[in-house]
Amino acid sequence: MRLMPDSARLRPVILRLPPEVVNRIAAGEVVERPAAAVKELVENALDAGALNISIAIEEGGLKRITIEDDGCGLSAEDLSVALERHATSKLVPDADGRVDLLNIHTMGFRGEALPSIASVSRLRIVSRAAGEAAAEIYSEAGRIDGPKPAAFTGRSETGTRIDVADLFHATPARLKFMRGERAEALAVTDVVKRLAMANPGVGFTLENNGRNVLRYAPEFDDEAGRLARLGAIMGREFSDNAIAIDATRDGTRLTGFAGLPTLNRGNAQMQFLFVNGRPVKDRMLTGVVRAAYQDFLARDRHPMLALFVDVEPEEVDVNVHPAKTEVRFRDGASIRGLMIGALRHSLADAGHRASTTVAGFALGRARPEAAQAGLLWQSPSSAAYRPVSLPRGVPEVSREPFMPNTAPAARFDEQKSQPHTGEFPLGAARAQVHETYIIAQTADGIVIVDQHAAHERLVYEAMKRQMEDGGVRRQALLIPDIVEMSEDEAGRILDRADDLGALGLEVEAFGPGAVCVRATPALFGEMDTAGLLRDLADDFAEYNAGLALKERFEDVMGNMACRSSVRAGRRLNGDEMNALLRQMEATPHSGQCNHGRPTYVELKLADIEKLFGRR
Repeated sequence: MRLMPDSARLRPVILRLPPEVVNRIAAGEVVERPAAAVKELVENALDAGALNISIAIEEGGLKRITIEDDGCGLSAEDLSVALERHATSKLVPDADGRVDLLNIHTMGFRGEALPSIASVSRLRIVSRAAGEAAAEIYSEAGRIDGPKPAAFTGRSETGTRIDVADLFHATPARLKFMRGERAEALAVTDVVKRLAMANPGVGFTLENNGRNVLRYAPEFDDEAGRLARLGAIMGREFSDNAIAIDATRDGTRLTGFAGLPTLNRGNAQMQFLFVNGRPVKDRMLTGVVRAAYQDFLARDRHPMLALFVDVEPEEVDVNVHPAKTEVRFRDGASIRGLMIGALRHSLADAGHRASTTVAGFALGRARPEAAQAGLLWQSPSSAAYRPVSLPRGVPEVSREPFMPNTAPAARFDEQKSQPHTGEFPLGAARAQVHETYIIAQTADGIVIVDQHAAHERLVYEAMKRQMEDGGVRRQALLIPDIVEMSEDEAGRILDRADDLGALGLEVEAFGPGAVCVRATPALFGEMDTAGLLRDLADDFAEYNAGLALKERFEDVMGNMACRSSVRAGRRLNGDEMNALLRQMEATPHSGQCNHGRPTYVELKLADIEKLFGRR
């Protein structure tokens, strides 16, 4: 048996750490970089009721952070307590003197923020409260001087100015982990943007090394003001193409804005979540967005949105993370259901609306050619899309997707029966080019429709409606189709035969490596059954063997709709083209196909005139 050395058997000694060491440990948890210090100090200004907040940083915030607000300010007595650990104005005792850490109605418990920052920097606070003389307090690495009288030069009668110099000078080891001036400045900018999004009624300015970075004027604290602030931060394209969100469930309210599916990005950086006014990062948001947009976007594309959850403080724990960037809901499933339902409902209300960025991108691609032609280019005006309601007196459009005639169509000659250009939002069909694109004339421009993408969405929506009514209606084939496949492929199809039957596709075995198709969905008309079965077999190979097909219905229906839709290269006559346009106007989500691509582009007459130098 191995004997332990005497030193290993000594009882450990428990020491009480001095206050300055405790504060530095806390600073490591709460203030890990300049952006975290900015976040804490700006949130204090918001809790003080500030309407204007100015932030200035030098060298990414490592050399200096200055924050000035016009809030209620602090008295000399308040200043003396503000730098004590665990002192806070944000928790109010009840009648029995008890404090509930979950009953938080401000930006949250911040008992360690100011003393933590003070312990690793040179901190100066100058403040004036209503009816009080201005006072200041100074701290260097935790050593406090003051409070004492001071001159307050703020732009309002009350307010606070906080100056943080040489952050982490007292803990030089932490400086080694900073990412460089540019990276730290970008992190500060991101923090200020998120706080500005959550507080549209507050004006924000940010300067870096004396250069103006952000400047947001106060907006009205209503839906229009919030959208204006979001547009200033997320871009004009977002505010032009955003759908309002407003839903309530069990005392929890969800508001905000979500971008149309055709306005999407290659990453999720433009997805924001706020809980009780606090910017948070929650993994639940990724799943919520994917579930709500699964009918409209490929998995590698991401929509833009900003969602605001207002919930009773007792229903959410904001103290999960020292920096308060994560939260935990008491009933996370209910919150998730509320968010998914609200997003899906708002997307449905968007009708056939598609993003204005589609036309803007098309026109933007034309700029080099316009320049070569000697034209002075000006940015085209935004062609806003609006949800469609059919004009009065117009007969109701069939809920089933239009199917073209099987006979080849003649070249389109305008007929007397064609609708007037101003009678419908998507106008009247005027031509088909390259047997792929429909050209329609509207009251103030033209619409170009991708016939395959548009019809794919119409078929898909019809399949969803029929599934909700008990299953997709099928049509029996007079002569069954026999599809030759490998035995593995045939096995994967036959294993899902019952589920495929609910989708209107009736299949059965026909010897080794062959499948007999006896019926297809009635709304498909003629279709490539062999191509569809091979696609489905490939899809099923990627699914978990134990996963019921109903859990992937959207994927399967999307594939079937794509296979059965009017293909590019199919010539349509005038009546068929107009029928497709009318169906699009009456069908939700018809502005994009199942993969998130636009089904049509609208060009306003003014934009076309600019292309030719007429404006």
